[in-house]
Amino acid sequence: MNTLDLPPLREALATHGLTAKKAFGQHFLLDLNITRKIARLAEIAPGDVVIEVGPGPGGLTRALIEAEARVIAIEKDERFRPLLEALAAAAPGALSLVMADALGVDEAALAGGPAHVVSNLPYNVGTPLLIKWLTGPWTPRSMTLMFQKEVAQRIVAEPGGAAYGRLAVIAQAAAQARSVLDVPARAFTPPPKVDSAVVRLEPRPDRPAPERLRALEAVTAAAFGQRRKMLRSSLKPLGGAALAAAAGLDPEARAETIDVAGFLRLAEAWRELRNRPA
Repeated sequence: MNTLDLPPLREALATHGLTAKKAFGQHFLLDLNITRKIARLAEIAPGDVVIEVGPGPGGLTRALIEAEARVIAIEKDERFRPLLEALAAAAPGALSLVMADALGVDEAALAGGPAHVVSNLPYNVGTPLLIKWLTGPWTPRSMTLMFQKEVAQRIVAEPGGAAYGRLAVIAQAAAQARSVLDVPARAFTPPPKVDSAVVRLEPRPDRPAPERLRALEAVTAAAFGQRRKMLRSSLKPLGGAALAAAAGLDPEARAETIDVAGFLRLAEAWRELRNRPA
């Protein structure tokens, strides 16, 4: 059921002669059953502010408006302005359109208070945006985000698996992360070469302070930069075996076997080492 007085998405795209741009990592999700399911998984209450990045023709945007969210849509591609302005006109007060690159926006200023993030993220900026929201000065109330399935698996991976790495450690240190929906490639127009998945992230009450997160980024970059090497080798630029031992870790262990708590200890040990008087 289309509760908005608008033409179907495929018809709107055809009317404006719009197709997905590969350079922007665009794949349109036009199945309203799936977009409505994503909106439900986001657990949005009527009146909640939601930031959506890369709305494109507005499929997920329509579902969020139906859920009675107040949507701030950030779109880089000017081609979609007419479709999104028509959507805003059809739902007065429900949609604010911001034509900008999401990597450079100030979400706190846009939202004016707490907000959720719900997005089918463009493939080419999904991970940088997630890191921004996990480690930056602005913390969303929750994030319900679609990624390539491989990226989603890396976010929720556990120690010991091939998918476990830097992204899992940073994401799970800052938030509770779980995969909530698989979306096959055929659901998109045009179909990408890979399947996708939706991940829901809720900030941890004990989310590390910004300086600790910056230290975590540094130690995970070193440790996973040479993931097949032992910590005493991969962490050599930061302190090597002594740093690992200070964090209570076996210097001969490899990064992929260290859990999130171990990496947080490692980050704290590195901060203490750096702040120690010469």
